[in-house]
Amino acid sequence: MAFPTAVNDQITDSVTQSNVKVLADAPAVAMGNLYQATAQALANAAHNATNAQQQSYVTAQAATTMGVATLYALDTASTGLATTDILGGGVRGLQAVEVPPAPAPAPAPAPAPAPAPTSTPQTKA
Repeated sequence: MAFPTAVNDQITDSVTQSNVKVLADAPAVAMGNLYQATAQALANAAHNATNAQQQSYVTAQAATTMGVATLYALDTASTGLATTDILGGGVRGLQAVEVPPAPAPAPAPAPAPAPAPTSTPQTKA
């Protein structure tokens, strides 16, 4: 002890040792808390990603179901008329375009005549 006190020396030594123990353990406890917080944050991120993916699948399935139901609910004749009205109407960029017919393919060229046989004298060697 640095100076005398009215408290028993054994008590002050015990308190001092406890304080030293707490101060010595503080960095390890802080690192443990940091690791636990990091692990919890990563687990939450993985859970959130999984949940978001599942929800996007549900949304995609609902959109597909509604699209198919809409297709089945429409009559083909009314669909054709509605498409004609839309494409023939005043919507810029969606007007029906007159497509000229494709030109007829050019006739294939006639094959070249085979060369006439020529007779050349053959000599034996």
